[in-house]
Amino acid sequence: MAQFKHLAELNSFMAMDGENVKGPVPRWQRKLNLSAASASFNSSALANTSARQTLSVSMSGNANNTLQLSTTGNSLKTPRKNGIKTAVVASSSKKTSQTPSKGASNGQSQPGGGDRFIPSRTTTDFDLGHYIVKQGATGTEEDAENEDGSAAAATNVPASPKQSERMKSLSEAMSGCDISKQRLLSFRTKVPAPPEGHINPLKAIYSVKTPMSAKSGSRYIPNAPERILDAPEIMNDYYLNLMDWSMDNVIAVALGSSVYLWNAATGTIEMLFENEGNDHACSLGWIHEGHILAVGTSAGTVELWDCENIKRLRVMNGHSARVGVLAWNSYVLCSGSRDGMIINHDVRSRQHNIGMLQGHTQEVCGLKWSPDGKYLASGGNDNLVHVWSAANGAPHATGEPLHVFNAHQAAIRALAWCPWQPNVLTSGGGTADRTIKFWNVANGQLMNSVDTKSQVCGLLFSKTYKELISAHGYVNNQLSIWKYPSMTKQVDLMGHTGRVLQIAMSPDGSTVMSAGADETLRLWNCFQPDPLLAKKEKSGVREKPSLLKQNMR
Repeated sequence: MAQFKHLAELNSFMAMDGENVKGPVPRWQRKLNLSAASASFNSSALANTSARQTLSVSMSGNANNTLQLSTTGNSLKTPRKNGIKTAVVASSSKKTSQTPSKGASNGQSQPGGGDRFIPSRTTTDFDLGHYIVKQGATGTEEDAENEDGSAAAATNVPASPKQSERMKSLSEAMSGCDISKQRLLSFRTKVPAPPEGHINPLKAIYSVKTPMSAKSGSRYIPNAPERILDAPEIMNDYYLNLMDWSMDNVIAVALGSSVYLWNAATGTIEMLFENEGNDHACSLGWIHEGHILAVGTSAGTVELWDCENIKRLRVMNGHSARVGVLAWNSYVLCSGSRDGMIINHDVRSRQHNIGMLQGHTQEVCGLKWSPDGKYLASGGNDNLVHVWSAANGAPHATGEPLHVFNAHQAAIRALAWCPWQPNVLTSGGGTADRTIKFWNVANGQLMNSVDTKSQVCGLLFSKTYKELISAHGYVNNQLSIWKYPSMTKQVDLMGHTGRVLQIAMSPDGSTVMSAGADETLRLWNCFQPDPLLAKKEKSGVREKPSLLKQNMR
């Protein structure tokens, strides 16, 4: 029997006219199953038809313009909605599937291509959208089925006026607006309008500038002065130094023939002295610790004043022309004059002249000691910068200059030493130079040069940040804050209508005062410490418990 069974199977495999029951499902049957699954809402209507018939929907041109259902053979075409009331004839020769166009409901045709729409999730109300979808699904289910579960006609039953009014009031109360006018996907966020004359409106998306305070790694710097004081009759002379800020928070400023003291803590103003005749103060310099003020005069003398008792202590001679710049180093006072000489004064001794430095051929207008007291830098009207070495164990400079820098093309008045790099000297040139240069006094090399495009009148390093502030004259009369050592400009502080003659820093390093040729003194709170950073540093320092607390039980 086994051989007959095997022979029967071979005959069945080789038979060409029978139905292949073990092969794949035919394509027409797969499409039939898909069509039957998509038409599940009309499953009861399809129950009376044969398995080889499918549902076809056509638009008839009757008077009521209603949707009619009919069954045709092998019609697998999606209904077309093009806004024209013509019947769609099912054809078995062309089996195409077309998605209804967007403008079919309002009688408009969608042009080819179209635009791509991406909804905005941030402005989409998902709760309202869920309510709209839920309400529509509930209404469809109630209309589609009868009490016995059989399919009903596909006609929408209009709600009563009272029900519609109640639903409208509920929707307005719930969402604050009419739901019928709301969209599920929101595109209410629009691109900002481009400025007038803009060539490409799409570039408005990329033309929005990020504020400086929001940029990474930047800090907020007020661009307006905290306070403005009047400074009448202040001399508009580039070579003079007419202002200084003491460690006791007192500002001395020379106005005309008088010298005034302004207490920054209390706001009181007091006149120190007034010169007679044509004499006037040319330079001011506070001692580092104490209330002694040195005053260089137009007569070539250097005076010491006790500002607490308003009393002149002594007068030191030695120069043959006006004294335009002063610099303290402990008990030694260095003075620079128009005669090109630099004199070291020991204020403790009766014979105050302990050394003279000869190097400049014209007026000395810049003097600055390094923070460690090892070097004295001097700038002159001869476009030279000299670096003098201090004597062994003494706070005064002697001998020949250690370095002579001749890269500037104008007078050098602005000098500053880097607080955290004692070997780095910064110098600024006048109108014909307009550059800030950085020198390494250890090897005498030029480290960097920055073109500021304006006259450099003053330089100061910040005590809080690794930044540098520079005062400028023509053309903008601004103060500029730079990142160090990259020399990236942070901000320009505008306000002076005349060139900035000099700048001075408060004892805590948070405020800078600028004296302008417009006869104003302006206080800029530009180096205010970060309160969060200060709080972290304060919390990081642990207080040592007292012996009293340790012994208490």
